[in-house]
Amino acid sequence: YTNEVNRLYGVLNKQLRGKDFVTGRYSIADMAIWGWVVPYKNQGQKLEDFPHLKKWFERMGDRPAVKRGFALGLDLRRGTLGDKSKEAAKARKILFNQRAK
Repeated sequence: YTNEVNRLYGVLNKQLRGKDFVTGRYSIADMAIWGWVVPYKNQGQKLEDFPHLKKWFERMGDRPAVKRGFALGLDLRRGTLGDKSKEAAKARKILFNQRAK
């Protein structure tokens, strides 16, 4: 997984060379990809290895709407993960530790 993420980061890094956003203009692609890059440390990656991706990631993170959306997501995760109710336990069971078989 780590190697594949590294390869995909390389593809993104090349795509972002000379561009502010993935397609040249801010789009749903940037919104979707940014959330996937957020846990880059957990994916075993260093953004310093991908300078164009790093600049894009920082640019995206500086956008007010991205900040608001990310903050909302943090609040929702905190509520679900820290909640001791039966509903929260059911949600955690659905979201985590599932296997194909």
